[in-house]
Formats: sequence, C-alpha cells, structure tokens
Amino acid sequence: MKLYLDPGHGGDDPGAQGNGLDEKDITLAIALKIRNTILKDYENVEVKMSRTSDTTKSLAQRSSEANAWGADFFLAIHINSADSSAQGYEDFIYNGASNSSRAATVQDIIHAEVMKVNQLKDRGQKKANFHVIRETNMPAILTENGFISNKHDAQLMKDSSWQQKVAQGHVNGIAKAFGLKRKATKETPKTTTTPKTTQSSSTTVYTVYVGSYKSKGNAQDRVAELKKKNINSSIVTTKISGATWYRVKVATYTTNANAEKRLKEIEKAGYKDAFIIIEKASATTTKSATQKPTTSTSKTTTTTAKPATTTSKETDLKGGTNTKPSPAPANSAKELPIIADPGQFTIFGPTFLTPEQMNQFVKKVNPNAPELGQFYQTLGKYYGIRGDVAFAQAIHETDYFRFTGVVNPEQNNYSGIGATGGDTRGASFENQEEGVLAQLQHLYAYATAKPLPDQYPLVDPRFHLVDRGSAPTWTALNGKWAVPGTTYGQAILNLYEKMIHSG
Repeated sequence: MKLYLDPGHGGDDPGAQGNGLDEKDITLAIALKIRNTILKDYENVEVKMSRTSDTTKSLAQRSSEANAWGADFFLAIHINSADSSAQGYEDFIYNGASNSSRAATVQDIIHAEVMKVNQLKDRGQKKANFHVIRETNMPAILTENGFISNKHDAQLMKDSSWQQKVAQGHVNGIAKAFGLKRKATKETPKTTTTPKTTQSSSTTVYTVYVGSYKSKGNAQDRVAELKKKNINSSIVTTKISGATWYRVKVATYTTNANAEKRLKEIEKAGYKDAFIIIEKASATTTKSATQKPTTSTSKTTTTTAKPATTTSKETDLKGGTNTKPSPAPANSAKELPIIADPGQFTIFGPTFLTPEQMNQFVKKVNPNAPELGQFYQTLGKYYGIRGDVAFAQAIHETDYFRFTGVVNPEQNNYSGIGATGGDTRGASFENQEEGVLAQLQHLYAYATAKPLPDQYPLVDPRFHLVDRGSAPTWTALNGKWAVPGTTYGQAILNLYEKMIHSG
C-alpha cells in the first residue's frame, strides 16, 4: 500500500492560529507520528509526505505529487478554527463522491477508529469541495483534529501523548480499511553455549527511491535514464499485497535530514515520483563464546563542546557515494575516552558503547531492565550527544531502571523530567522511545542555544524552561538538572566509566 500523508499548511502558511499554537506545527507532529507508527507496525507500506519539516508547498503540488506517485490513499491532516465555543473532530471526503464510494467506506472506518482515542467531541462525517480531496485520483480524506481556537482542544494539542493517540487512531483506521498485515513480533532466541555466538544489532536507515514499478522493464528504463544524468541506481524487489514491485534505489542514509536533502536533489532533476522509505539495517558480529569483546587500551580525552564528526561515505548498491561530515558512529573509534577532567567532558560527542553493551551492563544489576540501548545510540547520534553517557544518566536517575523514587515505570520518564521534588512525579511519555527522546532533547537544550533539529517533534515539556547553552559539560548540570546536586554530573560520569570498563 502506498500512503500519501499531507500535513496541512507549512512554511509561509501557518494555517489556523490560537492559544499559542500554529496549525502547521500540530499537523506535522501528528503526520510524522502516523508515518513512524505505520512503518514500524505494518508490512508492505510505503509512505510519502508532502512535507517533513516547516516548508511551503502549494495545494496543486500536493495533489499532483500524490497522483504522479500512484498513491493508494491520500490523507490530509488539519486543525480547525472558529469561535472559541466550537470544538471537536470531523472529517471530509469530496462532495462529488457517492455514499457507496471507496472514499466513503474508508471514511467510515477511519472516523470510528479516531473517535475511539482522540478525546474530542464527534462533529460527524462530512463532504466538501477541498482541493486535495477533489483533485487526487485515489480515495482521499481530510481530517480536522480539534479546534485550535478552543481552550479544551488546544490544551490537548500541546500534549505529545495526545498527538500519538490521534496518530494511532488514524493508523488503526488505515490498517483496517486496507487490510494491512501487522509485522510479526520476533521472539528473543534462547542463549546456548556454542563455540561461537552471533550478535545482531539494527539501526534505522533512510532509503531514497526514484520510482516503483510493476514492470521490471520500466524499472530498468529508469535506471538507464538516471545513469545518463550521472545518478547511480539499482533495482530492489519487494512484495506489496502479494505482487512483486520493482523499486529503483538511489542511496541509503543514516539520517533523515540527508535523505531529505538527496530527495530534493532528485526532485529538482525532474523526478516527482521519488520517495523515502524508513527501514531497519542489521549488522551481525561473530565472536568466540569464551572470548570477551576486546577494547583498545589507548585512550583520548574529548574537550570540545561541539559534536564530534568524521568524514564518511554513504554508498548505494551501484557504488554511488555522497561524501559529507556526519556524527561519529557508535563504537567507530578504537580509543575509549578517559575522563581526566570531568569538568571538561562535554555532553556533545560520539557514542562509544553499542546498544548491547549498554543493555548488558544494566541487566547485571537489574535483569528486568528494559532494553533501551538502541534508542540512546540512534537518538544520541542524531542530536550529536553522547548516547551512552545519557544512558548512564538514566541509570542514575532510575536506580538501574528499578524506579525506587517517585517516578513510576509506566511514565517512561528515564531522567526525572518534571519531578521537581516532594511527591511530584513529573512528566509521562507515551512509549519508551519518546521517554528517551525527551531526555536527549532536554540535554540538547542545556548543551547549546542552537535550534533543535526538526526530524522529531518536541516532546520535552520543559525544553523552553532551560537556560539554553548553560551546561555544555556533564558536571555543569550540577545544580541545574538536579538541585542542589553538587556532584550530579560526577556521579553520572563515574557510572559511565564503570560501563566502559565492564567486561
């Protein structure tokens, strides 16, 4: 299934405004959560978005792009506005569509699923002559998710967990309407003693494709056409609803920002059917069962407050490369850091420990600890923050994820955000990834005054309360993250050193 997601407005067009909010920000946040959720949970889904950041795009560009791509379904996300008393949820299909049309059937299902979770008044299913649901060739629905002009609805919109619920409602409806197959949950294999053991890790990658065809010949023609423009590509097959499709792959990236940049270059070259798919890439290492992972004894000290970078090449299957600076990948350096001067050890920097090493360390104390290492590695790399040190901070805050303080495990709050003393339990987050994301965003706020990168929505509820850039080092968090906390940063770094030297 090919889903075209259209977050309303953007860039020069803020959309409706009210109660300190812009429609364009809320629609983008919900749409990104829809994309991430449906790609994570369901098989054979491709998603293309009209925008993934705060950019301007005309209505004609949105509908034309969806038509050229051959989308199976067009979903526009909007927020309503009227007088302050108006509130609730409603959705629209084109007023020229019959009540027995495919669009009407899909609307019935999505409306019911969204209303189960969105905590809004039901304003019903409607029809209208909106451009994006009129000019698209596929079934199309426009949803209006509350009134930004109403205090009750606007308060919900400010809550990231509510945005996720609304996104989940849309995903549930799409999955039901289009018969999507949920991805199988993989069971963790039992550990056995063998001469060799294999460890696998996965990371999120972003692959740029230029066309998806039922005919292999058409895909081959596209590869040849791209080659004439000095764009290397290759053909990748996939199954969609039981049929084989041939996708033309240009390149794979480890960050969405670089993939989006490449996508814009491809579109500028005249290819409007290019798109990005978020995928999981696995890396497997094999070692002797009796041998511990080896580490170099040479050590370095990192003192710069800027994110460490290395020059890397991201290569597609045909050998095309894009050379650029990128954050140093986890465990890429042979040297492990020595914290000679805790006062100079920065929040920004590379992540050295693998997700497996982080998880194994905490499970020695708490076997029931959640496996969060992958989130700290991936999100740490995205923000340029030392993800493994942030993991040590979470260990310190949660007592090895045993939550012996006022914060409950169900809050997914691994860094005590908002737990300001007494019985105040602090913030709650929708899932584990969101809890880690909030922690990394809070660290970013302390480490720099630069704008927060926009691939992920802001979920840290106290981001704007931070004195931006006031704590570029871990020990500078003393008296800020924890009060009085005169040795807060040192305690985190002591834990980190234990993690580094743990066998």
